Amino acid sequence: MMEFIAQNMAPIMFASLILFMLIGYPVAFSLAANGLMFFCIGVFLTPYSGGAINLAWPLLYALPDNFYGSRVMSNDTLLAIPFFTFMGIVLERSGMAEDLLDTIGQLFGPIRGGLAYAVIFVGALLAATTGVVAASVIAMGLISLPIMLRYGYDRRLASGVIAASGTLAQIIPPSLVLIILADQLGRSVGDMYAGALIPGLVLTVLYAGYILIVSIFRPKMMPALPLEARTLGHGVMSLLVALVATVAISYAAYRYLAPAHGDNADILGATLGVIFIYVVAIADRSLNINMMSRLAQQVIIVLIPPLALIFLVLGTIFLGIATPTEGGAMGAVGALIMAAVKGRLSLDVIKQALTSTTRLSSFVLFILIGARVFSLTFYGVNGQIWVEHLLTSLPGGEVGFLIGVNLLVFLLAFFLDFFELAFIIVPLLAPAADKLGIDLIWFGVLLGVNMQTSFMHPPFGFALFYLRSVAARVPYLDRLTGKTIQPITTGQIYWGAVPFVCIQVIMIGLTIAFPQMVMHYKGTVVDPGNIDYKVPDVPGLSPLGEPPPAKDGATPPANDLSQPPSFGDAPPAKPAAPPTDLSQPPSFN
Repeated sequence: MMEFIAQNMAPIMFASLILFMLIGYPVAFSLAANGLMFFCIGVFLTPYSGGAINLAWPLLYALPDNFYGSRVMSNDTLLAIPFFTFMGIVLERSGMAEDLLDTIGQLFGPIRGGLAYAVIFVGALLAATTGVVAASVIAMGLISLPIMLRYGYDRRLASGVIAASGTLAQIIPPSLVLIILADQLGRSVGDMYAGALIPGLVLTVLYAGYILIVSIFRPKMMPALPLEARTLGHGVMSLLVALVATVAISYAAYRYLAPAHGDNADILGATLGVIFIYVVAIADRSLNINMMSRLAQQVIIVLIPPLALIFLVLGTIFLGIATPTEGGAMGAVGALIMAAVKGRLSLDVIKQALTSTTRLSSFVLFILIGARVFSLTFYGVNGQIWVEHLLTSLPGGEVGFLIGVNLLVFLLAFFLDFFELAFIIVPLLAPAADKLGIDLIWFGVLLGVNMQTSFMHPPFGFALFYLRSVAARVPYLDRLTGKTIQPITTGQIYWGAVPFVCIQVIMIGLTIAFPQMVMHYKGTVVDPGNIDYKVPDVPGLSPLGEPPPAKDGATPPANDLSQPPSFGDAPPAKPAAPPTDLSQPPSFN
């Protein structure tokens, strides 16, 4: 019995960890306690393990180095987490989400499902600026859910699209999940951001495509915004003219700057075009020129600042100007400036942002410390070898491995959130994926899309809890229409999430089927087998392997390999020296 337990310590340890978390113990303490408990057990069982356990008491001296070394306290990559969290909380408190939802809702209002499209679009913008799921879901739940219920949207659809759009912050950079995944996989955060950008945009398009299909076949579920609710009036044509003018100015600036700035001319030209139209819109509103429609003014003034912040953060990272940590710091400063310009920056807002940032950063840090204790013991009982053999022996090779791993993560996401999955599961999966030759950036983005479902899984999805906390629980009187609005039930929130979970599963399949969506981060890959080596012709030298041409144009004779090689014409023969007379003494004159 002792030998059996000693030789199967790794699966027993992993099963015990899952049991502790299901009982309800905090994840960080479950990891640390599980690691220390099995470390003590493993030391006593080492003689019975037949070499399967490599634990000894002095190994505990490695824990302080794990805590204060490059893995936790000295990890520069993890510095980006508090910066991006602070940026997201400040932007959420600054009212940016409210302005975006109101403006984009007015823009899409005349079409069926316009408010749903606005929620998806704003969710993608908030994801690219905040990177925090809780902030996005709560902000859109407070602002857009009452409006959607006011104008007759189906409750399941409204709650589902809000929860799903908020979870886009999981996969669209600058996502906190991608930072954690890059750290756990030992890869660059910039590469992870570049690889995840297209899958995040494709997922956004899939959400919008679902709304389009429902609006065609079930139009009563999402009516258009009534005319009296479109307070900004008409003006789409004015907005299109402003867009065309921006493109024209950007192109002219690009042609002017190209000779001097080369590859950076396109970015500089686009920046000048956007700044020009933004200044024009502000001047048009301030001076009452009325050259633009109110809708065009509002869209330009509201959209450009968050887009500029996105470029400040992601653009500098992708261009190699800043590291993710530096980009997060610039984003935090930019968020403070935006809030100050809107007159919504106060000491109370800064306190709330700092409190939320400290809480989330401490949460991540304690889980990471607990994971280091767990991994010390797990590796000491050769747990990584057990996991590697278990996963690499799955039928189907690489495809079988990917299907099995995604099913595992999908099922565990019912009970664990993305931080727990990233710190517990990913370090166990990465060595097996690397051994199979799977690109770890692609593997990380695939896991990121899969972990996104952890926010949407009924009944434990955190996005559903966030929405439940701000959705009406009792009937209330709408302040504009005077009608009584019925509350949203928990069941309606759960059923509304199901179609979007299915869309996320489809996105996992698309990422596996079309890996180039992620692999583009490598740029153009050169195949060494297709490189054509050419030796330039040099006057006076013959091609390699050929005899030199005859001077008179005749066919050169075949090489005589019995003689030493000749390197050109032979030099003239020197006269022979007279023979030495050895009968006489030598002369030194």
